[in-house]
Amino acid sequence: MPPLGSEPPEPQPILTFENRQYDFNGLPDEMKELVHGLQVADAQIQLQQDNLKVLAIGRQAIAVQLNDRLQSVNPIGYNEP
Repeated sequence: MPPLGSEPPEPQPILTFENRQYDFNGLPDEMKELVHGLQVADAQIQLQQDNLKVLAIGRQAIAVQLNDRLQSVNPIGYNEP
């Protein structure tokens, strides 16, 4: 048990990439920047995927409204019985 007032040491950050693990702190700064770039790209991809889901739901709601309103309109070439 650590003495009062001291915190346990933080675990070393590990980069797992293509089934291999690396000591993140031991990587050169250029590689750390590349890792950061991947993280930003992943976050943007997730954000855009979420946006597409919202748009798809909105589109579906609009299509339902259009379908409801078109029920009172006769389509071209439609002959009422």
